[in-house]
Amino acid sequence: MLEFQLLTTDASSHARRGTLRLNHGLVQTPIFMPVGTYGTVKGVMPRSLEDMGAQIILGNTFHLWMRPGLDVMASFGGLHGFERWSQPILTDSGGFQVWSLGAMRKITEEGVHFASPVNGDKLFMSPEVSMQIQTTLNSDIVMQLDECTPYQTDGKLTTEAQAAQSMEMSLRWARRSQDEFARLNNPNALFGIVQGGMFENLRQASLEQLVAMDFPGYAVGGVSVGEPKDEMLRIMAHTPHRLPEHKPRYLMGVGTPEDLVEGVAQGVDMFDCVMPTRNARNGTLFTRFGDLKLRNAKHKSDPRPIDPSCTCYACAGTPTAEGGGIAWNDGGRAGFSRAYLHHLDRCGEMLGPMLATVHNLHYYLNLMQEIRNALDASNFAGFVQTFKAQRSIGV
Repeated sequence: MLEFQLLTTDASSHARRGTLRLNHGLVQTPIFMPVGTYGTVKGVMPRSLEDMGAQIILGNTFHLWMRPGLDVMASFGGLHGFERWSQPILTDSGGFQVWSLGAMRKITEEGVHFASPVNGDKLFMSPEVSMQIQTTLNSDIVMQLDECTPYQTDGKLTTEAQAAQSMEMSLRWARRSQDEFARLNNPNALFGIVQGGMFENLRQASLEQLVAMDFPGYAVGGVSVGEPKDEMLRIMAHTPHRLPEHKPRYLMGVGTPEDLVEGVAQGVDMFDCVMPTRNARNGTLFTRFGDLKLRNAKHKSDPRPIDPSCTCYACAGTPTAEGGGIAWNDGGRAGFSRAYLHHLDRCGEMLGPMLATVHNLHYYLNLMQEIRNALDASNFAGFVQTFKAQRSIGV
C-alpha cells in the first residue's frame, strides 16, 4: 500500500510538501531516511531514532540476504520484527552492492553471478530473486533491481552508448521486477529507478518508459557514483521535477546538508545517505553553522556542545531531566561538551561515535523538519537564504 498526498508546492522552486502513507505508518515529506545496512543504524538504538524524529529507515537487501539469511528473517515475519522497528522501512534492491563487488561479479541479461563476500559461495541475483528477498523482508517500499551505471571504469568515462545499454537493461529488469512483485502478491509498494548516467537524454528516456509502467513511486539512481559535484547537481536539476507530480520521488544516496536543500528545491521528497553516520564515526559533525572537525586540538577544553542551537541528546541532554532538552543558546547546560567528545575520540571510547551519530542524524532530521515548516509557512526561499548564510559562518 502507498498513498501519497501532495499538500503544498513552493512558488519559487520545485519544492513540495506531502505525506506518504505506507503499511507501517505515515511519513511526512520531504524526509531523510537513516541507513540501517545490517538491520541497524550503526551505533544508534531504535529508541534514539524515535526520539530524534526518524519516520522511515533503510535496510539493505544484499547484506541481509548474506547475513542472517532468509530463513531467519522469515521466522521473525520480516525485518520489522527482527530489528524491533515498528515504523516504515525501505529496502534497496541489492543492485548497488552487487555492482560494487567489481571483479567478483559478472552481469548478464538474466542477472548477476557473484561470489559471496562473506564465505565465497557462488550466488545469483536477478530481478526475481531481489523481489523474493524483499518480500520476505516485508519492507514498506521495495526497489526494483537495476544496474548501477558507473561514472567511470578504470579511469575511462562511461560513454553514452555504454550508459544507454545499461539503462535499457535496467528498464527490462524493471518490468521483470514488476511482474515478480505482482506474482508474489506483495502488499507493499515497488519503486522504479531512473538511470542513464550523466546523459540527460537517456535520463529522459528512462523516466518516460518507467512512468509508462506506472510504478507507485520513483527513484533517481546512479548519482553519487564518483562523478564531480557539478555533474550530480546537473542531473538533480534535470530529473526529479519531471517525474509524476502525484507520486513520491526519491533521490538515492545523497548527500550533504547543502545537497538535501538543493534536492528539495528540485522536487525531491525522500533522501538517504550514509554520510551523517559515517562522518560521525570519523569525527566530522554537522552543525547549523558549518562542519565541526572533532579531532582538532582546539576543542580540547571547549565547554560548548557540538552545536549550541541543537536540542539532540548529545547537545542538550535528556529532555525529562532538570534543564535537559534545552539548547545551549537558550540557557541549557545538560549536554556533552566538545572537550568531552574530543576526549572520547582520542581514547577510542565507544560512546564517542555513538553520541556523534545521534547528533548528526538529529541534525539531518531536524533540517528536514525545518524545511517542512518553511514549506508549510510558504517561506522556503527565505529558509534557503538563511540556511546558506548560517552554514557559511563556520565553527
